[in-house]
Amino acid sequence: MRRAAAAVAAPLATDPQLLAAAVEAAIASRSPRLGRAAHARALRLLAPAIPPFICAHLVNLYSKLDLPGPAAAALASDQSPTVVSYTAFISGAAQHGRPAQALSAFAAMLRLGLRPNDFTFPSAFKAAASAPSRSTIGPQVHALALRFGYLPDDAFVACGALDMYFKTGRLALARRLFEEMPYRNVVAWNAVMTNAVLDGRPLETVEAYFGLREAGGMPNVVSVCAFFNACAGATYLSLGEQFHGFVVKCGFEMDVSVSNSMVDFYGKCRCVEKAKVVFDGMGVRNSVSWCCMVVAYAQNGGEEEAFSAYLGARRAGEEPTDFMVSSVLTTCAGLLGLDQGRALHAVAVRSCIDANIFVASALVDMYGKCGGIEDAEQVFLDMPQRNLVTWNAMVGGYAHIGDAQNALAVFDDMIKCGETAPNYITLVNVLAACSRGGLTKEGYELFKTMNDRFGIKPRIEHYACVVDLLGRAGMEEQAYEIIQGMPMRPSISVWGALLGACKMHRKTELGKIAAEKLFELDPQDSGNHVLLSNMLASAGRWTEATDVRKEMKNVGIKKDPGRSWITWKNVVHVFQAKDTKHEMNNEIQALLAKLKSQMQAAGYMPDTQYALYDLEEEEKESEVFQHSEKLALAFGLICIPPGVPIRIMKNLRICVDCHRAFKFISGIVGREIIVRDNNRFHHFKDYECLCKDYW
Repeated sequence: MRRAAAAVAAPLATDPQLLAAAVEAAIASRSPRLGRAAHARALRLLAPAIPPFICAHLVNLYSKLDLPGPAAAALASDQSPTVVSYTAFISGAAQHGRPAQALSAFAAMLRLGLRPNDFTFPSAFKAAASAPSRSTIGPQVHALALRFGYLPDDAFVACGALDMYFKTGRLALARRLFEEMPYRNVVAWNAVMTNAVLDGRPLETVEAYFGLREAGGMPNVVSVCAFFNACAGATYLSLGEQFHGFVVKCGFEMDVSVSNSMVDFYGKCRCVEKAKVVFDGMGVRNSVSWCCMVVAYAQNGGEEEAFSAYLGARRAGEEPTDFMVSSVLTTCAGLLGLDQGRALHAVAVRSCIDANIFVASALVDMYGKCGGIEDAEQVFLDMPQRNLVTWNAMVGGYAHIGDAQNALAVFDDMIKCGETAPNYITLVNVLAACSRGGLTKEGYELFKTMNDRFGIKPRIEHYACVVDLLGRAGMEEQAYEIIQGMPMRPSISVWGALLGACKMHRKTELGKIAAEKLFELDPQDSGNHVLLSNMLASAGRWTEATDVRKEMKNVGIKKDPGRSWITWKNVVHVFQAKDTKHEMNNEIQALLAKLKSQMQAAGYMPDTQYALYDLEEEEKESEVFQHSEKLALAFGLICIPPGVPIRIMKNLRICVDCHRAFKFISGIVGREIIVRDNNRFHHFKDYECLCKDYW
């Protein structure tokens, strides 16, 4: 920077050559201020006849510094523009995402009779790569390159054309051009590999890499990263591990980009420990390194480790980036992640990246999954622009709490805006919202017309949603008919939805059919056996229920015990049914007894059908009042100050009696209670639940 300033201020800078050197120094230091100072000196000392080569240097300066206005002005001020000036302008516009400006300058250059050179054409091809797939701009530039003799012999120009055809989706033309190239350097092979990765064709990337090696070429860093990205995309674990050995042998692992690719590869192949070994062995790390490690943990269920990696990045001096923050936000799901998510939201605001579409979309998703629907709405409404992920996150947030009306309203807004078309995830979220919100007619109509309206054929997830939709409405037979007519084999989620509906509406015989199908698909899942046993028990068929439990025991299937979590002062308190081990057990039992009396005075009667043992009625009442979520709630009422919502997580579905009890308690004590079970959120307030007793 000091040398550049000295070059501009030097007394001898009246010499055009020295002025040109001053401009180049400003480019090297990435300093618009010094560049403008050199420009001002040139105007003062050389105007009106500024030499063309000085103009070319100025155009190059402003183009590389992404200052399109001054670059265009410098080009216009050149009375005798050369191909060098135009190439600098075209290159800068193409590099900084202004393809229309680059192509316009390319056309203007041709009108002046200037002949493009081997640097002009690659920049023009880069700009043409941003054109729509049906545009003729790319082929027109290709024709000019042929006319001027640069194709197919000039490898530099040919690689630009090759990349353009791949980027615009003209795969046949790209492959034909590649075959016509007399000399394929590593850049050409890299164009094939990187574009195949971007287009989701990992096998083609691998084949191109081996083609490069068979042709005697030596891969470079770009080749290596593309190969790892292909192995990551297709989860070619064994191939990637072998390639890792080659990379170490050749010394490529010293490059930070290669190491980042390896961390990403192992993370996507669910080998997070190997990703950590690569990460720990890196001599140099950048923000991408930390982001890759965060994502590796997040993709493999390591929420706490992902957050710790983020904190490690901050301690290492890395500034929070949009990708880093959005990646960590994806791990903040469930009530336990809400505080972390809010802290990250504050970081995003402080770092001025909260308006970034990826960060904002992640915030909407995080708040929706954590039960903070009002916060999700606020972020959604404040966003300057939205993408498909944003819309899906907002619809999904409403689906989580069963707010079907708002989910449909957002879905309608998405359709009306016309900027983003729904995908299969959107429709899964809408159908789930209709199911949980009781909008059977609307949801079923959407399912029947989704292919005609949106061109989306129902997948297994949509069938699971519509079976759940009909089952919740007491239409189990119709749901069973849909299952029988499915074009694909029904999955666990489909039969599980039918079994759950049969249990809800006591359709025992049909429920047994669904259970048998589930036992065939996943014989070791305890939840299906327990659901069948509970259904039989609630119907009073105790002998059959006991037989199911005995069969579980005989084949070694263990039932996961019901657990509930509540956080207080950064400590997670875990409760199981009939748990007496907590240090505050006496206070908890005393409060539960008091609440029971108050609830009974208000009209509460225990629902003992979910005390699923053949006990006397009084014993059943005691059984249901010791469920884990009730114990967690009592602890929360004792410890958490009034006015603060009580948030509870449960690993199983909340039972009907606990749901009824929580409605009574919310009104009696005047508290907001939020429960996240394994199915959805429940918001209890003033004797009501937001799900309207439909879950």
